[in-house]
Amino acid sequence: MSSVLYDVPGPRARRRAVVGSVVGGLLLLALVAWAVVRLASNGVFDAERWAMFVEEPEIWTFLGTGLLATLRAAAIAAVLAAVVGLALAVLRLSTNRVVRGVTAVVVELFRGLPVVLLMFFAVVALGLPILHGVVCGLTIYNAAIVSEILRAGIVSLPRGQREAGAAIGLSEPQILWTILLPQAVRRMLPALISQLVVLLKDTSLGYIISYAELLRSVDNLQNFYGSRSLIPLFFVGATIYIAVNLSLSRVAVMLERRGTAKAAGGTARADTVERLNAPAAGAGGGPPEAR
Repeated sequence: MSSVLYDVPGPRARRRAVVGSVVGGLLLLALVAWAVVRLASNGVFDAERWAMFVEEPEIWTFLGTGLLATLRAAAIAAVLAAVVGLALAVLRLSTNRVVRGVTAVVVELFRGLPVVLLMFFAVVALGLPILHGVVCGLTIYNAAIVSEILRAGIVSLPRGQREAGAAIGLSEPQILWTILLPQAVRRMLPALISQLVVLLKDTSLGYIISYAELLRSVDNLQNFYGSRSLIPLFFVGATIYIAVNLSLSRVAVMLERRGTAKAAGGTARADTVERLNAPAAGAGGGPPEAR
């Protein structure tokens, strides 16, 4: 038995996979245990280091403010990157060779520039406020990535999709917006959500230009409470980042399942079709309409 993309592993390959998983899991557990022992020997888990999170609730207010700043920059940049990326993807697929070439140069240029450099340029050269500089850097870089994701999704669709639209009299823009783009977005949704997670993490680069996001809030708290609070504060900050990114990942899974179910709605399962079309067993054998 084989799958569309790969051969189903046999007994020996499955045994090797199980052994490799067990060995890898044991090595990971050993590494975690070693790290915990080293941290404990340095007094990281001492109660007084963590007491500030209970005794001083203002810390959570400060962290919440930083998180809101992170989410605000990420949300604005995500919307702008989606709009600009969609426009770049459409221009990249233009029938005009000059438009395609210029758009390709722009996309490659934006992809090759570091996000921090774009933020610095927006703030220092253009004189934008810090929030606008962070959003500008994130938008320019991620728009280029989104455009390539959407273009790859459109190119990966069967040629028959475009031909079917042309056969019923649709123009090229109508084919693109009503047939190709919806399928490309649904097909590339996991990659788009993954890029959104990257965008959210890249907001921490705003720390370098003094944007008061979550990482900057953690660093300010560490400067206030001293070096002994460094690991607890950064551990809490990392936990917040992980929680937000896992939430986005779960949203991606839900949207993917919903899109798949919507796309497959009304389609009978293969075993059901075979059962309905199979000849009836017994004395009255023959097709159902003959009985």
